[in-house]
Amino acid sequence: MALNLPTPTSPLRIGTRGSPLALAQAYETRTRLMAAFDLPEEAFEVVVIKTTGDAILDRPLKEIGGKGLFTREIEDDLLSGQIDIAVHSMKDMPVEQPDGLLLDTYLPREDVRDAFVSFKAKGIADLAAGETVGTSSLRRRAQILNRRPDLNVVEFRGNVQTRLKKLDAGVATCTFLAMAGLNRLAMDSVPATEIETNDMLPAVAQGAIGIERRGDDSRVAEMLTAIHDVPTGQRLACERAYLAQLEGSCETPIAGLAELNGGTVQFRAQILRPDGSEALSDAESAPIEDAAEMGRAVADRLTARAPKNFFDWRS
Repeated sequence: MALNLPTPTSPLRIGTRGSPLALAQAYETRTRLMAAFDLPEEAFEVVVIKTTGDAILDRPLKEIGGKGLFTREIEDDLLSGQIDIAVHSMKDMPVEQPDGLLLDTYLPREDVRDAFVSFKAKGIADLAAGETVGTSSLRRRAQILNRRPDLNVVEFRGNVQTRLKKLDAGVATCTFLAMAGLNRLAMDSVPATEIETNDMLPAVAQGAIGIERRGDDSRVAEMLTAIHDVPTGQRLACERAYLAQLEGSCETPIAGLAELNGGTVQFRAQILRPDGSEALSDAESAPIEDAAEMGRAVADRLTARAPKNFFDWRS
């Protein structure tokens, strides 16, 4: 049976947040589907959906509910049929999806590294004791304080432009962004320096775009197969299994990175106390088919090594 493709009169509706980065990711998804099926741009409609997380910018995510704040309204519209697919930054995604939804399509992963962003310095080592660092990420906060407990870390939310304005106003000397976002927005003018993963291990799934769909929508499932990047899926199988085993969310300082080497997945992981006073790391390699099992095993080892009160941030 021929695939019933979208048309300008019956477009595929792509749900997304309204930030410049979210829109860039939705447009990339649209471009890849257009190329895969030789469709015009008018066969797709990008639907902007405002989420709770977008509306609250003055408080840490852990105080208002964590990662689901950036997905709940989008997933509600997907379940109700108001949109056909949802495009997400994978590092924002909870490890479990609502009943009826599947997240099994990934676009090719971008640069996984964090970027040090400052008008005055090139790296953490350049900062004087007591200088102020701005970040909304518990992982980055903990990693910074683990290396430099002499620094002052403050809450720093907003899009790239908002954060640059805060830096220019002297609210902080530096902040951190994902290189993937800067690359996707072609923001070459941002004063950013890449941080190698040996110095700052990234968030789970950083740099990856995920596409969510309804589980019973076979037409969309077949279309998405054409743009799914298998290597990214193999890497995320390990990373997200690790995150799920640790019961991780935006409320937890967790880092992890899986990399492919032929038929092997090499995985590095780290958990930290939120104040950076202690960090535990682990690493392992396994065949690709055992990637998820390895991620869970690494999580279990880290949990077993952690002191009794290490996970107090979960409560």
